[in-house]
Amino acid sequence: MRNAYLILAALPLISGCVGTIAKTAVDVVTLPVKVASAGVDAVTTSQKEADEKRGRELRKQDEERGKQLRMAQERCRKGKALPTDDCAAIQQR
Repeated sequence: MRNAYLILAALPLISGCVGTIAKTAVDVVTLPVKVASAGVDAVTTSQKEADEKRGRELRKQDEERGKQLRMAQERCRKGKALPTDDCAAIQQR
């Protein structure tokens, strides 16, 4: 009878350990899935990400073309045009 009381008294203490052990077991089992999922997400590109990247590239190209045009305009204005500068076309803009 005394052993039964000890077991009943110890049950609340043991239940915390059992819950922790079960949670740890679940974490150990799901860890490879989480790691694989993160790896796949890291190496794949969504359509939205691809569109954003392409938009950034296009804006950068536009900025560079604008910069080159302004430099050519300045050279034409100063009379120091390069052979590749089309000053007649540039002045019409």
